Amino acid sequence: MIAFYFNGAPNPAKVALMLEETGLAYDAIPIDTRKGQQFEAGFLKVNPNGKVPAIVDDGVPVFDSNAILLYLAEKTGQFLPENTPLNRAELLSWLMFIGTGVGPFSGQAVHFKHYAPEKVPYAHDRYQFEVRRHYAILNEHLASRSFMVGGSYTIVDMDLWGWARMVPFILGDEAWLEFPNVKRLLDWVSARPAAVRALALKDQFTFKAEMDDEARAIMFRHWRPKP
Repeated sequence: MIAFYFNGAPNPAKVALMLEETGLAYDAIPIDTRKGQQFEAGFLKVNPNGKVPAIVDDGVPVFDSNAILLYLAEKTGQFLPENTPLNRAELLSWLMFIGTGVGPFSGQAVHFKHYAPEKVPYAHDRYQFEVRRHYAILNEHLASRSFMVGGSYTIVDMDLWGWARMVPFILGDEAWLEFPNVKRLLDWVSARPAAVRALALKDQFTFKAEMDDEARAIMFRHWRPKP
């Protein structure tokens, strides 16, 4: 049984999708980051970085969503492209592109647009620009293919799905007019029964909804409310 530490954020969602697609047995363990549960000693033994998601598979801890996707794909032999040098190179390249580009820039764009206690126009504009630039690259890549790598549904599509669901929240509802090919893939994945189950997982638990000063002080530990 895999222990799956998660919440409803984009990175845990893609791991939930992979677990549901593979049919692996798992125990969902909620981590409420707005209450600081990610910094409790027990979880830090699993992920010293204090981030979700993380898994423990028969005593083996794995953290970082992309590492988990690749670990589970190699464990099961599922959702990998045909094993050719080109496909392997593309798989790793696009996983890293999403993991080091799309995810971090999207996260910062969300922070400065929705959650930063002080408005910082330069930071907002920079991350909005970078998110658009990354999605333009993805949209162009998908213009001539149905899936991200090798002509079949793989963990790279799951990886992209996790963040692509957030495009309207990040860039606004009109953004899909710029990225129709990404939207096509997003809709295809979202219609899969495994995706429906993955998104419903968070509804089995209660997470703190308010982004109040207490939650900000926990999640953004560099910040303290002004007296």
